[in-house]
Amino acid sequence: MLKARDAVIAMKEYHPPLAGRQGLRLDFNENTSGCSPKGLARLRNINADDLARYPERAPVEAMVAAKLGLTPEQVLLTNGVDEAIHLLSETYLEPDDEAIVVVPTFGMYEVFVQQTGSRVIFVQANAGDFSFPIAAVLAAITPSTKFIAFASPNNPTGGVIKLDDLLAILVAAPQAAVLLDEAYFDFHGETFLPEIEQNANLFIARTFSKAYGLAAFRTGFLAADATTLKMVRKVASPYNVNGVSLACLESALDDKDYVADYVQQILGGRALLEKEFESLGIPFWPSCANFVLCRIGEAHKEFVTAMRERGVLVRDRDSDPGCSGCVRITIGTTEQMETLLSAFRDVCSTLQISGPLRAGASR
Repeated sequence: MLKARDAVIAMKEYHPPLAGRQGLRLDFNENTSGCSPKGLARLRNINADDLARYPERAPVEAMVAAKLGLTPEQVLLTNGVDEAIHLLSETYLEPDDEAIVVVPTFGMYEVFVQQTGSRVIFVQANAGDFSFPIAAVLAAITPSTKFIAFASPNNPTGGVIKLDDLLAILVAAPQAAVLLDEAYFDFHGETFLPEIEQNANLFIARTFSKAYGLAAFRTGFLAADATTLKMVRKVASPYNVNGVSLACLESALDDKDYVADYVQQILGGRALLEKEFESLGIPFWPSCANFVLCRIGEAHKEFVTAMRERGVLVRDRDSDPGCSGCVRITIGTTEQMETLLSAFRDVCSTLQISGPLRAGASR
């Protein structure tokens, strides 16, 4: 009888709640305004011959690398950050190896590590403020540690890692591929990309799904030392990013004004939402991303349902480690924030949600 590998049978399944997403999409950290007009115009000009060709990734990689101040050999375009995680797992993990994942965080780190049969070592973020647990991470590193994954800004907490902490990990685990996921970089503005020049075991991933509004195209990249990345490139399919995505990415990246305007609206909306939390006494974690995590408490499920009934989708994160009673709310445009805040105030009043601010979960 046909039987899947033991690692596949045992692995955790990841099922994002995508069904029935009607309303204001503040649940998946997507661009709520859509992709840039230039990107959309390029999509409309795709012709029959374009679709008949195999995609050429290299020219677009060179363009992306130039914008980042890197060489083409230091950049690998991927099918979103998801594929970047998958490629690193397949390149560096053997069944007897260990991978360290700092939680709460993006669930696909665990999924792709488990596919290889490797053991996942979970390190909980510091209690209270969800700050990066550098001491616990360093203590968890062993000779069997071959992969370490964390995001900055992190999802769902919005927190970031300090450069000194990143460098300490790179030094302590030279045998491990260290992935720094910068999917939300555009809303933070600080990157550790220059560090790949001096650290051969550092990989930085980004996506064009967030600020650039290209989530449906599933396009991202992995950046690393050229010699190191050559091994990962061997594992990747030469046609892993489709031609339509590649064509539109070039145009979208040229639309700097559109992205800059959107990011500014998000930063303004983030400050507005955090101020609202403060005024109602609802615990929250100051964010460097395009979302804010707050603690609604026992009524978290009722809150999410009530918001949906008012046409606003938000994400229940109660099941994440350390996130009991928490809800994550994506930031929208200036106009969308008016809709969010109106529904938010109504739901909080109806469910009688308010309370004293807690240490570590407020400004």
